Amino acid sequence: MADIDTKLSAARTRLILDKPFLGALVLRLTMTSADPRWCPTTATDARGFFYNASYIEALSLEQTQFVLAHEALHCALSHFARRRHREKQRWDLACDFAVNPLLIQDGLSPPPNALYLEAYEGMTAEEIYPLIEENTDRQPQDRHIYDADNQQTPDRGGLGGQKRSDCDIRDAELDQDAAGAPQPPPLEPDERDRLETQWQQRLAGAAQQAMRAGKLSGLMARMVDHLLQPQLPWRMLLARYMTMQGREDFNYARPARREGDAILPSLRSTQVDVVVGVDTSGSISQVEMDQFLSEVDAIKGQMKARITLLPCDVQLASGAPWTFEAWEQLRLPANIQGGGGTSFIPVFDWVEARIMPPDLLVYFTDAQGAFPEQEPAYPVLWVIKGKTHVPWGQRIQLN
Repeated sequence: MADIDTKLSAARTRLILDKPFLGALVLRLTMTSADPRWCPTTATDARGFFYNASYIEALSLEQTQFVLAHEALHCALSHFARRRHREKQRWDLACDFAVNPLLIQDGLSPPPNALYLEAYEGMTAEEIYPLIEENTDRQPQDRHIYDADNQQTPDRGGLGGQKRSDCDIRDAELDQDAAGAPQPPPLEPDERDRLETQWQQRLAGAAQQAMRAGKLSGLMARMVDHLLQPQLPWRMLLARYMTMQGREDFNYARPARREGDAILPSLRSTQVDVVVGVDTSGSISQVEMDQFLSEVDAIKGQMKARITLLPCDVQLASGAPWTFEAWEQLRLPANIQGGGGTSFIPVFDWVEARIMPPDLLVYFTDAQGAFPEQEPAYPVLWVIKGKTHVPWGQRIQLN
């Protein structure tokens, strides 16, 4: 066991040095040697890392790093809180198929039983789940023991899909020499909620540490960005961020002489200047465009906003800009011609040429285009179709 502990410590240290994002997540898991009768390979209950000593002994140091990171990502991705109505075995398989491509693309070496299909790269467990056939005999490579129905029969040796025989099961149950921790109880609902919040905070903290060290891969950065986005409907978020720019404040200007000497505050409202950029390169459907502009139109009346509309693909649309006052209906001109590539630079160049910057710039796009090198001094709100990352500004996922 001393050799096993040394291997696990060395693998964890290597992750901290080489992959600080994954290493920081692994540090959050307690290490426990488990009874092989329920843990043929490794396991997690979202609180700790459980392992079969014989299994770890058979792995290389690089493969040990993989299985440590594998369990940590299950926790960081909140797989323990996302199953909902789905059948457990298929969900567990989907989670393994979602995690392993991330680790392989990040340069880690998988163990022999790792579940991997190239077709599932870049997909979430929810997207993979319906692609897995019902009543499959395949087994996950590890044990996910956070559910109330987690008392499934483990796969002896963790062969990732080979079903155990009744004889094997009886042999394991009669093995009186087995030593290790018993299987922990499943998570209670309140504990699951608490752990989900904790792991989101840990995910964000680990990403920040790795970015400061310059060792967060683009793949992991995109994953973190997607996971930490607010899950509120985009319409609600758009309304929240736009109305935050509304300038209603108390004014202390001296009143007229006939009103007396006392200076009392009065509430003054100032019209908000909002620039709206719209991607017309063809990546946004007309229905989605109409929905977005309809939401902006509804919000601008509430916040007394003047909207300057700038449709753009690689250049501003002919005739742009179009200006709409708070009482006018916002709509895209019928003669807009789009298509081709995408560049966001013309919209920001147009704004920079103005005397006064806007209170807010809202850009509706799939974010696949050329960005200005420098972040502007005014706030920018991106409403994004798809999962593409933006280099700066506040991002809202269209979902």
